[in-house]
Amino acid sequence: MVNISPIRTEEDHEAALSRLAEIFQAEIGTPEGDERDILADLVELYEDKHYPIGLPDPISAIKFRMDQANLTPRDLVPFFGSRARVSEVLSGKRPITMSMARALHQHLGIPADVLLQEPGASLPDTLPGLEYARFPLRSMVKENWIPHVPDLLDHAEDIITNLIERAGGREAAMSLYRKNDHRRINAKTDEYALKAWCWQVMATAREREASVAYARGTVTPKFLGQVAQLSILEDGPRRARDLLADHGIGFEYLSHLPRTHLDGAAFRLSDDRPVIGMTLRYDRIDNFWFTLLHELAHVSLHLDGCGDEAAFVDDHSLRSVEAGAGESGDSKERDADRLAGEALIPEEVWEASPARENPSPNGVINLAQSLGIHPAIIAGRIRRERGNYRLLSQFVGTGEVRRQFEIG
Repeated sequence: MVNISPIRTEEDHEAALSRLAEIFQAEIGTPEGDERDILADLVELYEDKHYPIGLPDPISAIKFRMDQANLTPRDLVPFFGSRARVSEVLSGKRPITMSMARALHQHLGIPADVLLQEPGASLPDTLPGLEYARFPLRSMVKENWIPHVPDLLDHAEDIITNLIERAGGREAAMSLYRKNDHRRINAKTDEYALKAWCWQVMATAREREASVAYARGTVTPKFLGQVAQLSILEDGPRRARDLLADHGIGFEYLSHLPRTHLDGAAFRLSDDRPVIGMTLRYDRIDNFWFTLLHELAHVSLHLDGCGDEAAFVDDHSLRSVEAGAGESGDSKERDADRLAGEALIPEEVWEASPARENPSPNGVINLAQSLGIHPAIIAGRIRRERGNYRLLSQFVGTGEVRRQFEIG
């Protein structure tokens, strides 16, 4: 038997094949027979490594399974939705969506990695009770959150599954998806629109690299006061965003979707980083600063703690309703209101201020100057407490915030 060397190159491979052809008929147990068996194994190892067999084409796999089970295209209608779609898929004119792949895998036993064309892939689990077609896909396309594709509803599961992955995966999505009492939410809210907005905020924040790691305990009353004093600056909202970034806290502005009735939210991402999301649906200086401080208060009081809370979402137009309900409202929202309010206008100062009883323009300006904050914050509190939103409208800065974030 000749000396056998490893097969490392194409030349080695060709030489081994030539030698195998010469000794192919060698008898078992002879030196040449042993050489043949060893060479055959070496050739197989080399070819497995350098000429791997790819996954079968999914259309070929479907047709093969149809032939095995004696199925007709009509039999595939329950999996595809219509005879026209069956025809388009089998002819390669329509891609296989996630819902189609799930049905083919479950009912016809076609491997998931073949359908997805990814070695070792499996079909992602669905969130319980989630109806993908109920998401506001057209509004999401309009905001450029998702690509515009033909037959949006057919691709709903693919689109939302991708969004969930971008937001941090199933566990991160479940932190928002599960019902909880810690939400200041309007009864008219579309839960699917709310989820879409929240997951998009989380996804956008994860895609934006943090310059520093967040340290729990960063958001103290002193820190909140520093944020509040940025309000006197013309570009204060953008300065606040930059300050948060310098401390590892994300800030994302995304337009609200129809029927979300949402001002802001606070999230804890899968990497433990807090993120503040805001809609600026009421584009006023007073609304911006209270919402921002309120969501930061949630970070300090609730997201930095040892509990399992990972998300708070807020419609602050409900505060007046809750005030009339006394202590029956959510205690965590009240606590966040108090901490935010104290950072903006300390209660002791407010109680003693002439502006509280006599809301004149001079009183607003004097109190704002003494606290080092924007007069809009004083005017906003007066308007809310009195329930008169025509009062002091010259101070609240309508249309002054959103443009700061839309220009970059």
